[in-house]
Amino acid sequence: MQTLAESIYLDSQLGALSELPTAGSALENPYLYDSSAREMSAMAAQGLIAIVEEQRSGDKLGSLICRLIFRRLR
Repeated sequence: MQTLAESIYLDSQLGALSELPTAGSALENPYLYDSSAREMSAMAAQGLIAIVEEQRSGDKLGSLICRLIFRRLR
């Protein structure tokens, strides 16, 4: 079974900019979005994607990722 982040990664085009979707998707919940964005960050650490832009909401300690744009590398 794939996670939402894995599905979004596999649906993205190699080399193209992609955004983790928000409104109208399962990731509309800010906590679910943050969890998937953090999973995408782990994919970046593995060299699968490059994170181009990341926006956070809230203070530094309790911030949630609210926007993530990435480029698929592999």
